[in-house]
Amino acid sequence: MGQFDITNASTSDLTNAQDDYSVSPMETDGPTGAHETEYINENWSQYLGYYKTIPEIRAVIDAKARWSVGKGFKARDALMFIISGMTGLGKEGLNTILENMIRTYHIGGDAFAEIIRDEEGTLTNLKVLDPGTIKIIANKEGKIIRYEQVSKTNPKADPEKFKPEEIFHLMRNRVADEIHGISLVEALEKIILSRNEAMDDMKILMHRHVKPIFIFHLDTDVPSEIASFKAEQDAAFAEGENIYVPKDAVVPEVLAVAANATLNPLPWIQQLDMYFYQVANVPKVIVGGSNEMTEATAKIVYYAFEQTVSEEQMYLMEQCNMQLGMDIQLEFPATLQNDLISDKNKSESMQATTPEDTSITNVGVGPNSSRP
Repeated sequence: MGQFDITNASTSDLTNAQDDYSVSPMETDGPTGAHETEYINENWSQYLGYYKTIPEIRAVIDAKARWSVGKGFKARDALMFIISGMTGLGKEGLNTILENMIRTYHIGGDAFAEIIRDEEGTLTNLKVLDPGTIKIIANKEGKIIRYEQVSKTNPKADPEKFKPEEIFHLMRNRVADEIHGISLVEALEKIILSRNEAMDDMKILMHRHVKPIFIFHLDTDVPSEIASFKAEQDAAFAEGENIYVPKDAVVPEVLAVAANATLNPLPWIQQLDMYFYQVANVPKVIVGGSNEMTEATAKIVYYAFEQTVSEEQMYLMEQCNMQLGMDIQLEFPATLQNDLISDKNKSESMQATTPEDTSITNVGVGPNSSRP
C-alpha cells in the first residue's frame, strides 16, 4: 500500500515548458561589400497567389491603386500630347499603366516597366514587366547599375539586360539600404491564414449542424455485412432518404457536441477581420464595409485614409518626374476636409460663448420666491 505522506510531495519545473514569443533579428538586403549585389523577388508567385485567391487582399490593394490614381492627372498641353500616344501593351493609357504598377508593387514590393523612347530620346511608351523575372543589380556602393530580365521558360538562357534609365522602377516602403521595396501581402499573410483557417473550421461546424455524424452500433462483426450496410447508409444519407432496419440490429447514435461546449469562432474571425484592415491601412468603409458606428466616425477614418493616398500620390508624381521627365499632377478622388471643417464650425457655433448664455437670472427659487 502506498505511503500517503504529504512531505513526499514535489513540484514540477515548467521554466522551459513554453518559449516566450520573440522575433528573429534581420539584416537588410543592401550591398554586402561584394562587387555586385543582386536581388530578385522569389516570393512573387506566392504573393500573387494570395492576391488572386483572397478577396480581402484583392479589395484593399485594388482600393489603394484606384484611389492613388484618383480622377486622373493634369499636365501641360505638350506633355498631354506625348502621353496620349502611350498605349502600354496596346490598349492602355497612362492611368491604367500607373494603376497596374501601384497594384503590382503593393503585391510584391516592386513594380517595373520598360521605358520605350524614339530615336530622338522622347518617351513614347511604358510596358509593365513581370516582377518575378526582374533581377536588380547594385554596385558595392548600393547604387543600381542595371536590371536583368530572366526567361520564364528557360532559366538557363542569357537574361536581357537593361540600363537603369531604361526601366521605370517603383519601390514600396523601401527600408534603409535595401535595393527593393516591401510587399504589403507579407505583413498580411499570417492574419489572412489565421482568418481562413477559422473560416474553414466554421464551415465544418455548420456542415455538422446540417448533416450530423452518426455512430451505428451494428449487431454483426462480418466485414461484408458491415461494408454493405455502410454503402447503403452513405447512399441514403447523401440523398436525404430514410433507412429502415430490423429492431436492435442497428442502434444509431448522433455524434453531436452540446451547444456552447466549444469555442465560438465568430468573434475571433471578426477580430482578425478588423486587424486585417488596420494593418492594410484601408478603412473598411472604403471597400464597401459599414462597421463604423456613426457618420462622424466614418468621416474620421475616411479623412485619415486621405493622408495615405496623398502620400502615395506625392511619391508617384515625384518618380514620374525623376525617372520619366513627366511633370504630372494627380487629382484626388474625393475629399471630406471641407465637410469636417464645416462640422467643426457648426459645433463651435452651438456652444455657449459668454457667461450670459448659460446663467439663469430673475428666476425665483423656493416657495416664497416671486417671478417678475
